[in-house]
Amino acid sequence: MSGSPTGEVYRIDWLPGTDILHGTCHCGREHSSQDPIEMWEWMLAHPQGHQPQADQPQGTSS
Repeated sequence: MSGSPTGEVYRIDWLPGTDILHGTCHCGREHSSQDPIEMWEWMLAHPQGHQPQADQPQGTSS
């Protein structure tokens, strides 16, 4: 990662009572995983692996 700010916001929430992490990319796409490394790789690979939420059918998660 570069040291310069990009203005992009990445959010990962832990779902209490589970081992599930729920992430939201700056483009609005959401993804859930039990593996924190896989979650960050998914987020930082933007836009590979996901498109803005408006372009995806409801209920899908890549």
